[in-house]
Amino acid sequence: MAAEEPTILATSGGLRPGRRTRFEFAPLTEYAIELAGVSGRAPRICFVTTAMGDNPAVVAGLYEAASERGVVASHLAAFPMPNLADVTAHLLDQDVVWVYGGSVAGLLAMWRLHGWDDAMRRAWQAGVVLTGVSAGSICWHIGGTTDSFGPDLRPVTDGLGLLPFSNGVHYDSEEQRRPLFQRLIGDGTLPAGYATDDGAGVLYRGDRFAEAVAETPDAGAYVVTAGPGGAVETALDVRRL
Repeated sequence: MAAEEPTILATSGGLRPGRRTRFEFAPLTEYAIELAGVSGRAPRICFVTTAMGDNPAVVAGLYEAASERGVVASHLAAFPMPNLADVTAHLLDQDVVWVYGGSVAGLLAMWRLHGWDDAMRRAWQAGVVLTGVSAGSICWHIGGTTDSFGPDLRPVTDGLGLLPFSNGVHYDSEEQRRPLFQRLIGDGTLPAGYATDDGAGVLYRGDRFAEAVAETPDAGAYVVTAGPGGAVETALDVRRL
């Protein structure tokens, strides 16, 4: 099974603390699985934790969450060496690719080093649902704001570009995010883009915005464009999952 067209759910959420496990899937991840349209078998999900240096504790926590949910889990690791011989074939066999947060700059560098940028594009084109949180949201876009280089946020402008927009994450919870995202769009460093509060996500069909969704009662999503006096932010209608 595959989504009917290339599908990305870019989020600032999707996981929450589990009752008996480190993580459990939250509604945004459940929605990504739903988008894959799987029936008659357990969904297949591949976790990618490059942005956290393939931290074994994170990987183990994600497998626990997958087991609790009843999905078939795998993971793609870059360290200390790639754990899969044919990454493209593996990704094409998945229903969902779920990318964890951390250093988006490091993620992009490692993916390009190993040719995984092309593998991700091919999976997307084939209808594998791409999703993730934070770095796992920014990476699909032209760029966004990042703490990859230190506590003072900086722009990242070399995303995979599957989507022709910029992306702002943690828009309501990290004080530097909103003003920097707006400034970078206002001065042309980044193209117009979409931003999500913690707990919200943006769905794209092909390379087009489809809807904003949220797993919490108050999380918002926004479109930010360049205007004559700088950036213009417009709140989007958000569907509560």
